[in-house]
Amino acid sequence: MKSTILKIHPNDNVAVALSFLKKGMELNTGAESFILEEDIPQGHKLALRDIPSGTSVVKYGSPIGTASSYIQKGSWVHTHNLKTDLDGQLTYSYKGHIIEPAPREERFFSGYRRSGGKAGGVLVLGLGCENSSIEVLKSYIGEYDPQRVRFLVTQECVDEIAEGLKIERELCDYASSFQREPISCRELIVGLKCGGSDGLSGITANPTVGVFSNLLIARGGTTILTEVPEMFGAEALLLNRCRDEAVFRKTVDLINSFKNYFQSHGQTIYENPSPGNKKGGISTLEDKSLGCTQKSGSAPVEDVLRYGQAIKKRGLNLLSAPGNDLVASTALAAAGAQIILFTTGRGTPFASPVPTVKISSNSALFESKPGWIDFNCGTLAEGGTVEETGAALFDHVLEVASGRYVRSEEAGFHDMAIFKQGVTL
Repeated sequence: MKSTILKIHPNDNVAVALSFLKKGMELNTGAESFILEEDIPQGHKLALRDIPSGTSVVKYGSPIGTASSYIQKGSWVHTHNLKTDLDGQLTYSYKGHIIEPAPREERFFSGYRRSGGKAGGVLVLGLGCENSSIEVLKSYIGEYDPQRVRFLVTQECVDEIAEGLKIERELCDYASSFQREPISCRELIVGLKCGGSDGLSGITANPTVGVFSNLLIARGGTTILTEVPEMFGAEALLLNRCRDEAVFRKTVDLINSFKNYFQSHGQTIYENPSPGNKKGGISTLEDKSLGCTQKSGSAPVEDVLRYGQAIKKRGLNLLSAPGNDLVASTALAAAGAQIILFTTGRGTPFASPVPTVKISSNSALFESKPGWIDFNCGTLAEGGTVEETGAALFDHVLEVASGRYVRSEEAGFHDMAIFKQGVTL
């Protein structure tokens, strides 16, 4: 990507500005030259040819909406002249197009192997009179290691702080009895999430994560893609990659159930992108979703998980969770993700229950927020290949799995939020 603009797919009628472009500049697409009619901010779209009102605007090779007015070649394409085409539930048909990832050499990280294959120690704290009391919670947890998972009901002890610290010391003593050892990366489960996206997210950071996902799955590992509302408009790409018709039907239900959830609460399904997304160059939900799903790479979809359900199958999984950064990231951790890759063009300092690797889509963010960002994909707008950057990200993730702290851990952040539906009494 050494040009000033990027045409992502041969069928696109718009390109993305890789840096700020000034009105009057002459641009060359390789086939022809034209003059910019207005300034184009970095990450925003410009028309490669005249686009009549009412016709599709095409990016990533797919429509991202309809021109709401005539758009002249060389003009800025954004919310002022582009509108979404999304509305309600759709009917889908299975057109399975499976691309099996080519096997790769085995790679290892330095990790802790617990009994049962899981890691970490947990103290579950309860008051004692909740509807979801600890005894109720245990019925959902099922079997657990009593050395690794401990419980404390605060109403049943004199000094809950002292008792809690005592249990935590015991958990630390238990955890310190283990030593790191080489573990195959096929044991890794990595969650995929984006937030505060910009117009470069879908052509730098998200495709890089897609390469990472392919590399991990090719070695027998597992990735989880979530935030269902940001699949709307790009779901066909995922549906066509479902392993079989059973997975296809589960994916259709995933999409339509979330649309129904929105509509049942009087919410339009296309109330996205956010103001920050729009400022960064994303114009419609289709535009956002087609960029968002780049994180899933090209591997087959092996399974679909309900909210709160744990991983059962290796490979690419889809998880039912909203777009909210912290809620979705917590859901990824609950599903079994040991690490989360979080791509962003605008930046965010949040953390989650597991190490969260922040990946910037542009170099300006990486340079301005060194306390937030762990890995920079903005260099792709200046040169290099997504394959090289994806391989570098793979190495970085193995380092994190081996104990390297991410920025949010260095800052001491560990956040958690659950998805609340229904009425609060």
